[in-house]
Amino acid sequence: MIAIVDYGMGNIRSVEKGFIKIGADVRITSDPRVVADAKGIVLPGVGAFKDCMKNLDNLDLLGAIVKEIEKGKPYLGICLGLQILFAESEEFGFCKGMGVFKGKVVKFRFDENRKAAGGQQLKIPHMGWNNARLLRKPPVFDGIPDNAYFYFVHSYYVVPEEESIVAARTAYGTDFVSMVWKDNVLATQFHPEKSQGLGLKVLRGFSDFVAGDH
Repeated sequence: MIAIVDYGMGNIRSVEKGFIKIGADVRITSDPRVVADAKGIVLPGVGAFKDCMKNLDNLDLLGAIVKEIEKGKPYLGICLGLQILFAESEEFGFCKGMGVFKGKVVKFRFDENRKAAGGQQLKIPHMGWNNARLLRKPPVFDGIPDNAYFYFVHSYYVVPEEESIVAARTAYGTDFVSMVWKDNVLATQFHPEKSQGLGLKVLRGFSDFVAGDH
């Protein structure tokens, strides 16, 4: 069973539907005991970093998730679920994160009138389809080509201190980190559950990883 963490924010149902579509056993939960019993953890999210950390803490989920990650349990973070892995965020003032990885979360700072090479106007939030340039290919990405397109919705991005955890980058005004991977932890800035066929492949890859099929 894979636990999809519900802390009152984000697109929980669409993530659940994605996993159900690929035949995975998933359960939406706010119970740290269910998180502890699960074979894998998925933390999706859209919204403010500070609210996310507060809600997780109020539900006693914060310590439980970090503990399971440290024990080696497979973890998939999506969007905000990627960002809160890091030590701190500048969103609406300084806020501490989980501290699983060293680094920070910062806002896109380019002029919103800036144009991309193809003439596209760059707006904040970064919203829509963009490609992920793979620097390292985790087992979860078996069958997914380099520069595949995924769906993004975000105004902030992660800046890791350790380049070794960076798995993919995406260009949008700047060359930002769009996926990290280390051991049992995979986290994406893009939304697999909104990324059609290739996104479902990511969810299937994570489900197989949880089952020990990689």
